[in-house]
Amino acid sequence: MEKLITVGVVYGSTRAGRFCDKVAGWAAEQIAARAGFAVELIDPATPRDAGIVQQRIALCDAFVVVTPEYNHGYPAPLKALIDSVGAEWHAKPVAFVSYGGISGGLRAVEQLRLVFAELHAVTIRDSVSFAGAWEQFDGAGILLQPERAERSMATMLSRLRWWSVALSNARNAAPYAQIA
Repeated sequence: MEKLITVGVVYGSTRAGRFCDKVAGWAAEQIAARAGFAVELIDPATPRDAGIVQQRIALCDAFVVVTPEYNHGYPAPLKALIDSVGAEWHAKPVAFVSYGGISGGLRAVEQLRLVFAELHAVTIRDSVSFAGAWEQFDGAGILLQPERAERSMATMLSRLRWWSVALSNARNAAPYAQIA
């Protein structure tokens, strides 16, 4: 029997009227539609006790961070959420769905790769990016031309599954310990 992988979908924006809800909603639907995945939503806009955030991240096997790009970087609330937890990120895979203007959020993702490397997380090379995202989704959050993004998401989730299983097996064989 295939192991159920709990994927934390981490929202990257807390702005009022944020577009992140549409992109994260699409990502969560894509993940939930695939066999063997369960979705755990982690939203920094929802007030939460730091201990609860820590527990929710700890229970996840893998993560998909949905981030906009603001001024060539990722939002401060996302950094605060990431930094509020430590060892719970260790030896777990992290994938990205980004959105923005012409770059599609890729500059934000490149910065996040550095942050997650410092947290001993493994980032997935494959990602999903929406350049000019506001023109790609309708008012209800439906992707207008989904084929390309769905193919990219399928590849990314296949890699995320592989890394999740491999890292879970490794953590079970020998608990991950930070070497001083």
